[in-house]
Amino acid sequence: MTEWGLEGLEDSTKLIVSELVTNAVRHSTGPIRLRLIQHQVLTCEVFDTDDCSPRLRRARANDESGRGLFLVSQLSRRWGCRTTSGGKVIWAEQNLDSAPSHARASGAPGRGGIRR
Repeated sequence: MTEWGLEGLEDSTKLIVSELVTNAVRHSTGPIRLRLIQHQVLTCEVFDTDDCSPRLRRARANDESGRGLFLVSQLSRRWGCRTTSGGKVIWAEQNLDSAPSHARASGAPGRGGIRR
């Protein structure tokens, strides 16, 4: 995040990654991959081998789970799921607006790329 000048998105990205990876660990049995892509938005992708799409739930006050995707939906501009040949990928996009302005300037060092 620092290399991309996106320190302003660090906390929300950590929470999004934590929620999506936790869901993958809980519901998948195979390998899990995480990918961050910075282009016009910051995209977090979590790949797993489960073929079941997640659904957004409204957790009740006493529920011990069910809040993860709600948090992801609140922290991201949009999120979704797509199937792949070996499972699925859950993705969430964040606007770069809250990043420092120098990171959004055209031609800024470290602009664009993929981190795994």
